[in-house]
Amino acid sequence: MQLLKNRNYCWVWILLSSLILFQNQAFAHGVDTDTAYFLTKNNGLAIGAFSYIGAKHMVTGYDHLLFLLGVIFFLYNRRDILLYVSLFTLGHSITLLSGVLAQINVNAYLIDAIIGLSVVYKGFDNLSGFKTVFNWQPNPKYAVLIFGLFHGFGLATKIQELNLPSENLWQNLVAFNFGVELGQGISLIFILLALSFWRHHRSYNQLANITNTLLMSAGLILFGYQLTGYFINSIS
Repeated sequence: MQLLKNRNYCWVWILLSSLILFQNQAFAHGVDTDTAYFLTKNNGLAIGAFSYIGAKHMVTGYDHLLFLLGVIFFLYNRRDILLYVSLFTLGHSITLLSGVLAQINVNAYLIDAIIGLSVVYKGFDNLSGFKTVFNWQPNPKYAVLIFGLFHGFGLATKIQELNLPSENLWQNLVAFNFGVELGQGISLIFILLALSFWRHHRSYNQLANITNTLLMSAGLILFGYQLTGYFINSIS
Protein backbone atom coordinates (compact mmCIF):
# COMPACT_ATOMS: atom_id res chain seq x y z
CA MET A 1 0.00 0.00 0.00
CA GLN A 2 2.81 2.39 0.87
CA LEU A 3 4.49 1.58 -2.46
CA LEU A 4 1.24 2.37 -4.27
CA LYS A 5 0.98 5.72 -2.48
CA ASN A 6 4.57 6.54 -3.42
CA ARG A 7 3.89 5.69 -7.05
CA ASN A 8 0.77 7.86 -7.09
CA TYR A 9 2.74 10.68 -5.47
CA CYS A 10 5.40 10.38 -8.18
CA TRP A 11 2.84 10.52 -10.97
CA VAL A 12 1.23 13.68 -9.55
CA TRP A 13 4.65 15.27 -9.11
CA ILE A 14 5.63 14.38 -12.70
CA LEU A 15 2.40 15.93 -13.99
CA LEU A 16 2.84 19.23 -12.16
CA SER A 17 6.58 19.37 -12.91
CA SER A 18 5.83 18.86 -16.60
CA LEU A 19 3.44 21.82 -16.55
CA ILE A 20 6.20 24.03 -15.14
CA LEU A 21 8.87 22.78 -17.53
CA PHE A 22 6.43 23.23 -20.40
CA GLN A 23 6.85 26.99 -20.06
CA ASN A 24 9.80 26.86 -22.48
CA GLN A 25 7.51 25.61 -25.24
CA ALA A 26 4.13 27.11 -24.29
CA PHE A 27 3.79 30.85 -24.40
CA ALA A 28 1.45 31.14 -21.39
CA HIS A 29 1.47 34.94 -20.92
CA GLY A 30 4.11 35.28 -23.62
CA VAL A 31 3.69 35.10 -27.37
CA ASP A 32 5.59 32.84 -29.73
CA THR A 33 7.54 34.37 -32.63
CA ASP A 34 5.07 33.56 -35.41
CA THR A 35 2.10 34.85 -33.41
CA ALA A 36 3.96 38.01 -32.41
CA TYR A 37 4.84 38.66 -36.06
CA PHE A 38 1.21 38.34 -37.13
CA LEU A 39 -0.11 40.54 -34.34
CA THR A 40 2.38 43.34 -34.93
CA LYS A 41 1.89 43.30 -38.70
CA ASN A 42 -1.90 43.22 -38.56
CA ASN A 43 -3.43 46.58 -39.52
CA GLY A 44 -7.09 45.69 -39.66
CA LEU A 45 -9.92 43.74 -38.20
CA ALA A 46 -9.03 40.08 -37.63
CA ILE A 47 -11.75 38.55 -35.44
CA GLY A 48 -11.06 34.92 -36.29
CA ALA A 49 -7.29 35.16 -35.95
CA PHE A 50 -7.37 37.01 -32.63
CA SER A 51 -9.98 34.57 -31.27
CA TYR A 52 -7.75 31.64 -32.22
CA ILE A 53 -4.71 33.27 -30.62
CA GLY A 54 -6.68 33.99 -27.44
CA ALA A 55 -7.85 30.38 -27.23
CA LYS A 56 -4.31 29.10 -27.81
CA HIS A 57 -3.07 31.54 -25.21
CA MET A 58 -5.32 30.10 -22.50
CA VAL A 59 -4.97 26.42 -23.41
CA THR A 60 -1.19 26.70 -23.00
CA GLY A 61 -1.42 29.02 -19.98
CA TYR A 62 -0.22 26.61 -17.31
CA ASP A 63 -0.43 29.20 -14.51
CA HIS A 64 -4.08 29.99 -15.32
CA LEU A 65 -4.89 26.28 -15.51
CA LEU A 66 -3.17 25.46 -12.23
CA PHE A 67 -5.20 28.18 -10.53
CA LEU A 68 -8.44 26.89 -12.08
CA LEU A 69 -7.55 23.35 -10.99
CA GLY A 70 -7.19 24.60 -7.43
CA VAL A 71 -10.44 26.55 -7.61
CA ILE A 72 -12.57 23.60 -8.72
CA PHE A 73 -10.66 20.81 -6.97
CA PHE A 74 -13.20 20.51 -4.14
CA LEU A 75 -16.23 21.84 -6.02
CA TYR A 76 -18.81 19.16 -6.80
CA ASN A 77 -21.90 21.22 -7.58
CA ARG A 78 -22.21 22.50 -11.16
CA ARG A 79 -23.72 25.76 -9.96
CA ASP A 80 -20.72 26.39 -7.69
CA ILE A 81 -18.28 25.58 -10.49
CA LEU A 82 -20.10 27.97 -12.84
CA LEU A 83 -20.14 30.72 -10.19
CA TYR A 84 -16.43 30.55 -9.39
CA VAL A 85 -15.33 30.23 -13.01
CA SER A 86 -17.59 33.19 -13.89
CA LEU A 87 -15.98 35.31 -11.16
CA PHE A 88 -12.53 34.42 -12.47
CA THR A 89 -13.66 35.19 -16.03
CA LEU A 90 -15.14 38.54 -15.02
CA GLY A 91 -11.95 39.52 -13.23
CA HIS A 92 -9.49 38.75 -16.00
CA SER A 93 -11.79 40.13 -18.73
CA ILE A 94 -12.02 43.50 -16.98
CA THR A 95 -8.26 43.99 -16.60
CA LEU A 96 -7.31 42.45 -19.93
CA LEU A 97 -9.47 44.93 -21.84
CA SER A 98 -9.03 47.98 -19.61
CA GLY A 99 -5.32 47.36 -19.12
CA VAL A 100 -4.60 47.52 -22.85
CA LEU A 101 -7.15 50.14 -23.89
CA ALA A 102 -6.41 52.47 -20.96
CA GLN A 103 -2.66 51.79 -21.31
CA ILE A 104 -2.29 50.83 -17.65
CA ASN A 105 1.36 49.85 -17.39
CA VAL A 106 2.40 47.34 -14.76
CA ASN A 107 5.57 45.28 -14.47
CA ALA A 108 4.99 41.93 -16.19
CA TYR A 109 7.35 40.04 -13.88
CA LEU A 110 5.64 41.31 -10.73
CA ILE A 111 2.18 40.56 -12.09
CA ASP A 112 3.23 37.05 -13.06
CA ALA A 113 4.76 36.61 -9.60
CA ILE A 114 1.40 37.51 -8.05
CA ILE A 115 -0.25 35.00 -10.40
CA GLY A 116 2.15 32.40 -9.03
CA LEU A 117 1.05 33.39 -5.52
CA SER A 118 -2.57 32.90 -6.57
CA VAL A 119 -1.75 29.25 -7.19
CA VAL A 120 -0.07 29.07 -3.77
CA TYR A 121 -3.13 30.66 -2.17
CA LYS A 122 -5.55 28.17 -3.70
CA GLY A 123 -3.50 25.14 -2.71
CA PHE A 124 -3.10 26.52 0.82
CA ASP A 125 -6.81 27.28 1.02
CA ASN A 126 -7.71 23.76 -0.14
CA LEU A 127 -5.54 22.40 2.67
CA SER A 128 -7.57 24.48 5.18
CA GLY A 129 -4.36 26.35 5.89
CA PHE A 130 -6.03 29.66 6.74
CA LYS A 131 -8.32 28.09 9.34
CA THR A 132 -5.55 25.96 10.81
CA VAL A 133 -2.76 28.55 10.91
CA PHE A 134 -4.61 31.86 11.20
CA ASN A 135 -8.03 30.77 12.48
CA TRP A 136 -9.47 32.89 9.70
CA GLN A 137 -10.89 32.16 6.26
CA PRO A 138 -10.79 34.72 3.43
CA ASN A 139 -13.94 34.93 1.33
CA PRO A 140 -13.20 32.47 -1.51
CA LYS A 141 -15.46 34.26 -3.99
CA TYR A 142 -13.78 37.63 -3.49
CA ALA A 143 -10.37 35.97 -3.63
CA VAL A 144 -11.10 34.32 -6.99
CA LEU A 145 -12.42 37.60 -8.40
CA ILE A 146 -9.41 39.60 -7.16
CA PHE A 147 -6.88 37.09 -8.42
CA GLY A 148 -8.81 37.05 -11.70
CA LEU A 149 -8.04 40.76 -12.01
CA PHE A 150 -4.32 40.02 -11.66
CA HIS A 151 -4.51 37.20 -14.20
CA GLY A 152 -6.10 39.66 -16.63
CA PHE A 153 -3.29 42.15 -16.09
CA GLY A 154 -0.88 39.33 -16.82
CA LEU A 155 -2.55 38.84 -20.18
CA ALA A 156 -2.62 42.59 -20.82
CA THR A 157 1.09 43.13 -20.14
CA LYS A 158 2.20 40.83 -22.93
CA ILE A 159 -0.29 42.31 -25.38
CA GLN A 160 1.02 45.78 -24.51
CA GLU A 161 4.60 44.71 -25.20
CA LEU A 162 3.66 44.10 -28.85
CA ASN A 163 2.54 47.71 -29.42
CA LEU A 164 -0.40 46.67 -31.59
CA PRO A 165 -1.80 49.13 -34.15
CA SER A 166 -4.61 51.29 -32.77
CA GLU A 167 -6.81 50.58 -35.79
CA ASN A 168 -9.62 48.19 -34.78
CA LEU A 169 -7.74 47.53 -31.54
CA TRP A 170 -10.77 47.24 -29.26
CA GLN A 171 -12.58 44.88 -31.65
CA ASN A 172 -9.51 42.66 -31.92
CA LEU A 173 -9.09 42.71 -28.15
CA VAL A 174 -12.71 41.64 -27.66
CA ALA A 175 -12.08 38.82 -30.13
CA PHE A 176 -8.91 37.88 -28.26
CA ASN A 177 -10.79 37.86 -24.96
CA PHE A 178 -13.51 35.71 -26.50
CA GLY A 179 -10.82 33.28 -27.57
CA VAL A 180 -9.39 33.28 -24.06
CA GLU A 181 -12.80 32.32 -22.66
CA LEU A 182 -13.21 29.66 -25.33
CA GLY A 183 -9.81 28.19 -24.52
CA GLN A 184 -10.64 28.34 -20.82
CA GLY A 185 -13.89 26.48 -21.43
CA ILE A 186 -12.19 23.77 -23.46
CA SER A 187 -9.47 23.32 -20.84
CA LEU A 188 -12.05 23.28 -18.05
CA ILE A 189 -13.96 20.46 -19.72
CA PHE A 190 -10.86 18.26 -19.76
CA ILE A 191 -9.95 19.20 -16.17
CA LEU A 192 -13.47 18.38 -14.97
CA LEU A 193 -13.52 15.08 -16.87
CA ALA A 194 -10.18 14.11 -15.33
CA LEU A 195 -11.33 15.10 -11.83
CA SER A 196 -14.65 13.31 -12.26
CA PHE A 197 -12.84 10.12 -13.27
CA TRP A 198 -10.32 10.44 -10.43
CA ARG A 199 -13.01 11.05 -7.81
CA HIS A 200 -14.34 7.54 -8.39
CA HIS A 201 -11.08 6.09 -7.11
CA ARG A 202 -9.82 5.92 -3.54
CA SER A 203 -6.58 7.60 -4.55
CA TYR A 204 -8.47 10.91 -4.91
CA ASN A 205 -9.06 11.22 -1.16
CA GLN A 206 -5.71 9.64 -0.38
CA LEU A 207 -3.78 12.09 -2.54
CA ALA A 208 -5.90 15.23 -2.17
CA ASN A 209 -3.55 16.79 0.39
CA ILE A 210 -0.45 15.76 -1.55
CA THR A 211 -1.90 17.20 -4.77
CA ASN A 212 -2.67 20.55 -3.18
CA THR A 213 0.75 20.62 -1.52
CA LEU A 214 2.30 20.09 -4.93
CA LEU A 215 0.00 22.81 -6.28
CA MET A 216 1.45 25.17 -3.69
CA SER A 217 4.95 24.05 -4.66
CA ALA A 218 4.25 24.77 -8.32
CA GLY A 219 2.97 28.23 -7.42
CA LEU A 220 6.09 28.94 -5.37
CA ILE A 221 8.28 27.85 -8.29
CA LEU A 222 6.39 30.23 -10.59
CA PHE A 223 6.63 33.01 -8.00
CA GLY A 224 10.38 32.53 -7.56
CA TYR A 225 10.96 32.26 -11.31
CA GLN A 226 9.20 35.56 -12.03
CA LEU A 227 10.69 37.37 -9.04
CA THR A 228 14.17 36.28 -10.12
CA GLY A 229 13.46 37.62 -13.60
CA TYR A 230 12.33 40.93 -12.11
CA PHE A 231 15.52 41.43 -10.10
CA ILE A 232 17.79 40.33 -12.95
CA ASN A 233 16.13 42.77 -15.34
CA SER A 234 16.20 45.53 -12.72
CA ILE A 235 19.96 45.13 -12.31
CA SER A 236 20.76 44.83 -16.03
